[in-house]
Amino acid sequence: MDVGELHERTVGEWTRIVAGLDASQWGRATPCTDWSVRDLVNHVVGEELWTAPLVQGATLEEVGDRFDGDVLGDDPMATARTAAEEAVAAVSEQAPSGGTVHLSYGEEQLDEYVRQLAADHLVHGWDLARATGQDATLDPELVEEVAGWFADREELYRSAGVVGPRVADGGPDSQSKLIAASGRDPGWSALD
Repeated sequence: MDVGELHERTVGEWTRIVAGLDASQWGRATPCTDWSVRDLVNHVVGEELWTAPLVQGATLEEVGDRFDGDVLGDDPMATARTAAEEAVAAVSEQAPSGGTVHLSYGEEQLDEYVRQLAADHLVHGWDLARATGQDATLDPELVEEVAGWFADREELYRSAGVVGPRVADGGPDSQSKLIAASGRDPGWSALD
């Protein structure tokens, strides 16, 4: 699967789950122990806001601090929807030609950056679904694609503190294994 399609489809999974939120759920706990539902959505929307300028060649210095703090504002659902649409449009336009992006750790291939975004959308989509009592079943094709990419980066991500310790018994299916590899308990529930 090419990275543009992967990104668009994982963002689609994410936006489907965001659309299922109701106003009473913003303060709920998530599998990301330091984040509420609002914090989690703010994190992903912040990444989406960064996507267009970065894939279009902007540096971190050029973007500055405009996406720091609470980016959701008074209408978080509309902000999330718009940010997702803009990120997908930017990646769809830039991905076919490749190139590099400027990230906090230096220059990175656009393809690799987009795969990072796809993984974040997919796994955080699971986080959000579990936190809000929605169906957390992810598209198996996307799970396989992200899991295959992540397998070669898991220890790097863990050593950098990006993901927590692997959960020993992730479960028999690919989705549970990916969730466990990303430092989450596949059985986590907001009701725990």
